Parts: sequence; C-alpha cells; structure tokens
Amino acid sequence: MLSFNSVLTVTFTLFAVIDVVGGIPAIISIKQHQKNFSPAIATLVAGALMVFFLFTGETFLRLVGVDVRSFALAGSIVIFILAMEMILGVNLFKTNPDDAHSGNFVPVAFPLIAGAGTLTTIISLRSIYTPLEILIGIALNLVIIFLVLLSMDWIEDRLGKTGLAAVKKFFGVILLAIAIKIFSTYVKF
Repeated sequence: MLSFNSVLTVTFTLFAVIDVVGGIPAIISIKQHQKNFSPAIATLVAGALMVFFLFTGETFLRLVGVDVRSFALAGSIVIFILAMEMILGVNLFKTNPDDAHSGNFVPVAFPLIAGAGTLTTIISLRSIYTPLEILIGIALNLVIIFLVLLSMDWIEDRLGKTGLAAVKKFFGVILLAIAIKIFSTYVKF
C-alpha cells in the first residue's frame, strides 16, 4: 500500500543524498567548460541510472553473494560518511570536471547526481519501502534536479556562499539521522 509519509521520507532522503544544491558550484564550473550542457539530458540520464539500479540492484547483489541486509548496513555506513562529509565540509569523493567528455553524462549525471551514495541509498531504501514509493521519490527528485539545473545561476546569486553552506549542513544532519535509522533497523543487539 502506498504511504504518503513513506514517499515523503524517500523523497527527502534522496534529496539529501543527491545534494543537488551542494553540487551547484561544481555544476556551474562544468557548465562554463561545456557549451553543450543540457539540464534535461543530465536529469534524464541520472533518472535512468537510478531507476535501473532500483530494479536490478537486488539481482546484482545476489550474483555477487551479498544479502540485502548486509548491503543496507553497508549503505547506511556510506550514507553516514556522506552526511559527515556534508556537515564537516570534507570532500572524500572528488571529481575533476575538466576530465569529462560530456558534462551532461559525466560528471553531472554520474557521479554528482546519481553517484555511489545515491545508488547505495536506493538499494537501502528498497529494503524498507516499496518500489512504487521509491519511484515516486525518484520522480519528485528529478523534477527538483531539473529545476535546480535550469536555475542554478539564479540560486547561487540568491543564496550566496554562506547560504549554500548552511543548506548543505542542514541536509547533512537530516542525512545523518536517516543513516542511523537504516542502521538501527538492521542491527540486532
């Protein structure tokens, strides 16, 4: 059964992990170097990766001999690390936008939007929520991503560097709480 609260939780979880607002400085840099940057293409490619992983993630895990519980625990640890990265302002996952052949695919769609953290989160969420709830959460995030990519210059001007840092830290704390929730769901004391 579809739960509004579950859809809301999935949507906010993915929004915090994707952190499209925190990625605005990197995306602006890519846009300056890529004349053919397209918010629509970047959004569609990221969405396709997320949906593909939603439906093939468990099959892939079985092929490599990992159960969903173990993957969910590992995913919660990755989400925890991403949250700490956001809160502390430390970058563990670095990308070099100058190496990208196409800013629409690499690094915007992958790994900035649909990166390891996002894909790990999707498979972790799959262990708690229904595929429909996750699909709706992905779709809502894709709308937000597209709107942010369309208006990233405007957003940066309005928020400024201090505002962007505050938003990133706020979503880092939310993400930290979500990581602890997923971890506590699967750890038996």
